[in-house]
Amino acid sequence: MFTDVVGAVVSDPAATAGQQIRRSELPALRIAVMGLVFGLVLSLALTPPADAQQTRYMTGQNVVPVFEGWEHNPDGTFSMVFGYMNRNYEEELDVPVGADNHFEPLDADQGQPAHFYARRQQFMFKVRVPKDWGQKDLVWTLTSHGKTEKAFGTLTPVWEIDTSVYQQNRGGPGELHEEDAAPTIALVGSPQRTVAVGEPLALDVLVTDDAHPTPRPSRSGSGGVAAAAGTAVIPPRQNPLTQAIVRLDPNVRLGVTWVVHRRSAPAAVEFSPQRVAVAAGKASTSVKFTQPGTYTLRGYADDGVLLNSADVVVTVK
Repeated sequence: MFTDVVGAVVSDPAATAGQQIRRSELPALRIAVMGLVFGLVLSLALTPPADAQQTRYMTGQNVVPVFEGWEHNPDGTFSMVFGYMNRNYEEELDVPVGADNHFEPLDADQGQPAHFYARRQQFMFKVRVPKDWGQKDLVWTLTSHGKTEKAFGTLTPVWEIDTSVYQQNRGGPGELHEEDAAPTIALVGSPQRTVAVGEPLALDVLVTDDAHPTPRPSRSGSGGVAAAAGTAVIPPRQNPLTQAIVRLDPNVRLGVTWVVHRRSAPAAVEFSPQRVAVAAGKASTSVKFTQPGTYTLRGYADDGVLLNSADVVVTVK
């Protein structure tokens, strides 16, 4: 969920839709009614005033933290999953961890991003809470462009998410409820690097996957041959409200996307390329920096539905 500037609670549309589909134990009528209600709430929340409906803000807007839902962990703990909505169409914001970017009641730093890409970015990180967490809220507070907004993480049953929720929200391959495990990703070399301005830095990761979800053919059936090889998927439909920077390129079944997670200087970071297909269990790219500083880069291994990540911290001199 997310809160608007005045603190009204609004259900996150993507997560809610997936949860409705997943919860087959609910009576069909109740699901239909919930869908209508959440659809109306979403429409009201995302529709700007009449005099602003033709305006797309390139810059000057704030970032809204989003609680996506929670997951069970094998050890009995729980993971609360978060993303965000940068209301700008172009401006990327930096909000350092601290008074303007913090969690409570846990430590302020829970691995959240401090660099925010434009528009909606889903399922960007998880915060683990103990098995006795109970009904407390985990609150992520973000202040940007003079506006403070909060996301409230809760273990309320309706916010539980599973693979089907990811599949519905990310538009990936496979069928609902298909078994799938997130790919694993391991950085090759030290997680701490030093490089000079303008000098290319190689980033190599090892990725393993369970070959799920299975690619599905196109409506015309033309995707069947490629899908049988296990190397191609039908490109998902992209929605400008939910399209994430972390996504597979068309016809890639397993890949890695590199992002700037945090940076000490508002300087350009150049990945070549940013999205890399995994080949023989490995994905390689390079990165260059235009200014000195400390940069945390995050690589997401992506099977089209589920994600896993690895970080590298780079000191640029």
